[in-house]
Amino acid sequence: MTDMMNAVEITEPGGPDVLRLTSRPVPAPTAGDVVIKVTYAGVNRPDALQRAGLYAPPPTASDLPGLEAAGEIVAIGDSVSDWSVGDKVCALLPGGGYAEYVATPAAHCLPIPEGMGLREAACLPETFFTVWSNVFGRGGLKAGERFLVHGGSSGIGTTAIQLANAFGARVFTTAGSDEKCAKCVDLGAERAINYRNEDFVDVMRAEGGADLILDMVGGDYLPRNVKCLADDGRLVQIAFLQGPKVELNFAQVMMRRLTITGSTLRPQSDQAKAMIAEALRAHVWPLLASGQVAPVMDSEYELANAALAHAHMEKSTHIGKIVLKVG
Repeated sequence: MTDMMNAVEITEPGGPDVLRLTSRPVPAPTAGDVVIKVTYAGVNRPDALQRAGLYAPPPTASDLPGLEAAGEIVAIGDSVSDWSVGDKVCALLPGGGYAEYVATPAAHCLPIPEGMGLREAACLPETFFTVWSNVFGRGGLKAGERFLVHGGSSGIGTTAIQLANAFGARVFTTAGSDEKCAKCVDLGAERAINYRNEDFVDVMRAEGGADLILDMVGGDYLPRNVKCLADDGRLVQIAFLQGPKVELNFAQVMMRRLTITGSTLRPQSDQAKAMIAEALRAHVWPLLASGQVAPVMDSEYELANAALAHAHMEKSTHIGKIVLKVG
């Protein structure tokens, strides 16, 4: 293993053009960590928020972007017993995925699902950890319930549609084009609502209301989400693409016994993330191995072209996941 590696750094807060290829020291594993030689890294919205100066990494994390990757373990720290050098894994990362090598807690690694390549596996951790913990953990989705996920063609959306469908929920989603809506239906959505010409509130109320909503839009979607929840319904907020502040009538929350909650993944404890990894390995990895659930791939860019990948993501024309080819 060499001492230096290629990586993409954020030179200053700004647009995609502030991403620059650089050289950094290869990280060494501390106790409980592994070092992965990265083959592919996933590109996610939090990476763009960090690049823009709106989502600072935790104090102990790398300043390099990148929250998920797949590759080969090349070094292990003290007290690591579940993995060995040479194992192929995908992993949730505290940061640093846009690089040839990355260190992460061993407990946040998962095996490559049977029959799946590293390119597809690199797209699993960030979205599957997020969807599992918020839809099934925090949101408590059950079979037969009506589930609405906004942004159905995104990495989060395509994952949520498939998992909710696999576990027996009735899935509804919103997307911004007929092409995206058709893809959502192909993935298992009962109804895909083109938000440019239909009101999701009207659609969901005609169905009896949503038992659970997963939202990353925020802004004026917040009061509209409340309107289209069924009595005793739950809203789980995971991002605010249109802003976190809005006027909301909480009398509806009280009178209809609604639950509004939310979370972000990155600041959670290593132990919490390890517990999510264990649940995914038990309940979701068999679905990936059987092909019942699969990541939806949009495009691939070389590591040096990370700026182009970010520009493509921010156009919001993609369907599914964008990856960087690193190794």
